[in-house]
Amino acid sequence: MKTISIILLALGLTFGANAQFKKASVHATGLTCAMCSKATYEALESLPFVDKIDTDLDNTTFILTFKSNVPVNIDAIKAKVEDAGFSVGKLVMTANFEGVSIKNDAHVAFAGNTLHFMDVKNQVLTGDKDITVIDKDFVSAKQFKKFSTETSMPCYKTGMMTGDCCRTDATVASKRVYHVTI
Repeated sequence: MKTISIILLALGLTFGANAQFKKASVHATGLTCAMCSKATYEALESLPFVDKIDTDLDNTTFILTFKSNVPVNIDAIKAKVEDAGFSVGKLVMTANFEGVSIKNDAHVAFAGNTLHFMDVKNQVLTGDKDITVIDKDFVSAKQFKKFSTETSMPCYKTGMMTGDCCRTDATVASKRVYHVTI
């Protein structure tokens, strides 16, 4: 039995190895000059999971390409933009899905994160797909309010799974959940 458990664990790790975020498009708001863009670029460049950055200065967008097999911290991206003195207007993540089943208003474990899919059709995601982070401070206040009507779960307002929301395992403390749409 122990051998079977070890084999299943090894297979599970192998199957999940390709499930990862590949890149992100970060639209920064409030940039008014080349110095603003440079400060944001340098802040994002310091993230340990970023391999390279391309810029679209006409749209104040930074395209981050992530290092392979390095965990991506979505909140750290937002924090770096804010540390540079600006805000995230939109964050679109490109992820490599391997037959991941999603349902509207449901949570999915992905690449070490919990994603709460909202305003989506039930489907199976395979290959590279773009998902938009719709949490507070990742979208405008108007968009946040609009998406809040798409769920009755309190995690959308707080960004955290707690005892009265979303969890079935009482041993898990409050955990970050990212709300996304396709």
